[in-house]
Amino acid sequence: MSDLVVLGFDHPDKADAILNRLTQLGKEYLIDLEDAVVAVSDPQGKIHLKQSYHPTASGAAAGVLSGAAWGTLVGLLFLNPLAGLVLGGAIGAGSGALAGSLVDYGIDDNFIKSLASTIPHNSSALFLLIRKVQPEKVLAEFAGENAKVLRSSLSPEQEGKLQQALSSHPAAARAT
Repeated sequence: MSDLVVLGFDHPDKADAILNRLTQLGKEYLIDLEDAVVAVSDPQGKIHLKQSYHPTASGAAAGVLSGAAWGTLVGLLFLNPLAGLVLGGAIGAGSGALAGSLVDYGIDDNFIKSLASTIPHNSSALFLLIRKVQPEKVLAEFAGENAKVLRSSLSPEQEGKLQQALSSHPAAARAT
């Protein structure tokens, strides 16, 4: 089961920088993110969302492959596999993109928009849906980032440890 964690930052670029570091930790198999969204509130208060997973593009890519395969097979029946490949790929890409745009994957978009609307002007928030994590190693990496836990599905003890690690100095967090 995945855990939801929403972190708030005082700087508009901070959430994006933290997500980049988490992506690097994911390559080291220390954290497995199911979904991540960065919400940035500009100086005028307008909210900008940056999705880390794009189901429209993924659907189009999968649609091209399956459409091309099916198109080639149908094209073989009519003695023109190349035309079937091209036509099937185009139809598959279109239908895959349409299907991907209709899918809501990961964190609920309405939840993101409603919570993001509450963050202060010129700040940011990071929405994380975490499958697996090595908490000690990841928390040590982000000690002293001055983030605030806005929401989470963690237990009260886990949320307290997370908030303490994010607000303490790096040396103090590594000592605990």
